[in-house]
Amino acid sequence: MDSDRLITTGEVARAVGLSRQTIQRYQREGLLTPVFVTTGGHARWKLDEVIEQLRQLRPRAE
Repeated sequence: MDSDRLITTGEVARAVGLSRQTIQRYQREGLLTPVFVTTGGHARWKLDEVIEQLRQLRPRAE
């Protein structure tokens, strides 16, 4: 997948192994931030950025 291409919430969910509803919930809760939201309210994402945001959510083992 082209890392500069904006993808849908469903594509993000499939790529990271989470449900579309989980990605949407994380967005609502401010845990994930899309690159762009269309006038119709649909989020568009960069996969590399989502992966980094998810990585930052994980607690680090000490």
